[in-house]
Amino acid sequence: MTRVDATTATTPTTRVSSIDIIRGAVMVLMAIDHVRVYSGLPAGGPTPGIFFTRWVTHFCAPAFIFLAGTSAYLYGRRHADLPRFLLVRGLWLVLLELTYFRVCWTFNLEFRQYELAGVIWVIGWCMVLMSGLVQLPLRMIAAIGLAIVAGHNLFDAQLQRDLGADLTSNLWRIFYVGFYAGPVRVGPDGPALWVLYSIVPWVGVMASGYVFGGVMTKPVEDRRRQCLVIGGVAVALFLVLRTFNLYGDPNHWSPSGRLPAAFSFLSATKYPASLLFLLMTLGPTVLVLPLLDGARGWLAHALTVFGRVPFFYYALHIPLIHALALVVSRIRTGEVSWWLFTNHPTGNPPPPDGYTWSLPLLYLVWAVAIALLYPACVWFAGVRARTASPWLKFL
Repeated sequence: MTRVDATTATTPTTRVSSIDIIRGAVMVLMAIDHVRVYSGLPAGGPTPGIFFTRWVTHFCAPAFIFLAGTSAYLYGRRHADLPRFLLVRGLWLVLLELTYFRVCWTFNLEFRQYELAGVIWVIGWCMVLMSGLVQLPLRMIAAIGLAIVAGHNLFDAQLQRDLGADLTSNLWRIFYVGFYAGPVRVGPDGPALWVLYSIVPWVGVMASGYVFGGVMTKPVEDRRRQCLVIGGVAVALFLVLRTFNLYGDPNHWSPSGRLPAAFSFLSATKYPASLLFLLMTLGPTVLVLPLLDGARGWLAHALTVFGRVPFFYYALHIPLIHALALVVSRIRTGEVSWWLFTNHPTGNPPPPDGYTWSLPLLYLVWAVAIALLYPACVWFAGVRARTASPWLKFL
């Protein structure tokens, strides 16, 4: 990509191109891990290729949820219905996670056996909570967001507690502990809800992103300077806290542990997302934003297309990747594996013997998926640009 200077301040009606590019890059990277779900390869591993195939996708959820908060701030500058919009869209996303996306992940209708509270679920509930928070003063939202992100690791010891099936335990799973404490069940024979993304600390991330929207509306030079300061401080803080195992992650790293030292150092906890995980991912994201102001070229254009219709892309890419996995299974083994109708991001059950793909095959399927998604996203971006329907903002 090449870059041209942008000399004007952002106005309430101007899109910030760097946000669209980052969001598009996030969507492209996200697809790598979702292809991995159907490849049978582990989420990280002893070899550098497998480890970094997973690690590079760690930037996706933090950046997407953080920038969802930023987009909410920018939306609020143009529309007076921000609280209502966040409430309605949040509940809509939760409903889709438990219905449409549940079917896309598994290609089966056995809802009682398995439900997933994934990234769309947590974005939805964070929007619901943000519909109330956005009515507070901006400084108070900043204090709440930063307090959640920085302080929630004080509860790390609670991650090891045994939880029952009562209401308090289930709420604890939903808000913080997640799937490590087992599924949420309503009654002994009720459906199993596996909470992949717990609400804390992600609501803090979205609230922080909302406040960051104020930075993105400043004149370009001020915006660049503040992004460099915020991103640089976050990266420096990660390096200091992680190097000396001071605070911010329930799992300390060790230069002589089970994993190679570099892998151990970078293996910050994602579920629930620790302070160090968020510093490691959001710091570089904020640092890159000012470098993308005014970016030009085919890559910038392609990423912008994906970044302008991220939910449409997300809604298509899971069933597409799943369908491609069926095709790959048929070509490689002569049959469509039963495992592809039970698989989901929590990784259970394990793949059958002989099923697991190679890394080159994983990346080939990923490239095919991106190539197929691009024209569809170009078409939908055009529809949104030409159509004033209020319903399209929910897609």
